[in-house]
Amino acid sequence: MANTYTQINIHAIFAVQGRENYLKREIRKRIFEYISGIIKGMGLFPLAVNGFTNHVHVFFELNPNVSTSKVLQVIKSNSSKWINENHLVSGRFEWQRGYGAFSYSRSQRDTVIKYIIEQENHHKKRSFKNEYLDLLKKYEIEFDEKYLFQFYE
Repeated sequence: MANTYTQINIHAIFAVQGRENYLKREIRKRIFEYISGIIKGMGLFPLAVNGFTNHVHVFFELNPNVSTSKVLQVIKSNSSKWINENHLVSGRFEWQRGYGAFSYSRSQRDTVIKYIIEQENHHKKRSFKNEYLDLLKKYEIEFDEKYLFQFYE
């Protein structure tokens, strides 16, 4: 659309379904690169994609012509299909339903990118559950615990 200028930075988090499908170190890089490709293929700009054994963080510039929910639906469905087709995990791979999404300003981008890149070190000290609950509280998002991810600690 002419004369439309935006900068919408979205940090989204989604989780692996089932203990047997943890994202092992040797496959994570391939999966994160594939997810970056999905984001680029949607005409968006990936700023950081990383995660740990049981969840993924994606940080991208959102185009106002597509919704955050559509982006996450495409990322999750395409990546799970690719993971299964390439037999990267034992058994059938799935992402859990839902996601968390948080917006950040341009001035916060470097901090968020560093945070996402440092996921493995970060989770030596802190669980995914604590990380996620802290984000929900920081953003004052009301939630019902029964609708949160299944956390595998």
